[in-house]
Amino acid sequence: MTELNVLDEELEPCGTEPMTGFFRDGCCRPSEQDPGSHTICAVVTPEFLEHQRAIGNDLVTPLPMYGFAGLRPGDRWCVTARNWARAHRDGAAAPVVLAATSRAVLELVPLDVLRQHAVDVPPDLSGLDG
Repeated sequence: MTELNVLDEELEPCGTEPMTGFFRDGCCRPSEQDPGSHTICAVVTPEFLEHQRAIGNDLVTPLPMYGFAGLRPGDRWCVTARNWARAHRDGAAAPVVLAATSRAVLELVPLDVLRQHAVDVPPDLSGLDG
């Protein structure tokens, strides 16, 4: 069965440089093996990275033994729904790529909240005319 994103379309990859996802396959897909629910595709910002470090989730420090070089602002990364929601509550939410964010996240974060932080370019650009 095809995994869906929050737009009820086929889930798109989040990122491969660095390789993200719980299974390091580039996708933010849910799994019973992933208790953290790494289902939100975020474009990390300095504020988000600092917030994550402050709550005990250091995404910056390299961990070579796990093949993790550390994130830099602008990287796309599958983040946990709970940590992203906490960052949102604290005013430090990272932008979200809706097309690469799993529909499973809607159990915790409402779509309207995700849309407030969306960075996707819509397929139909006619609505963007000034």
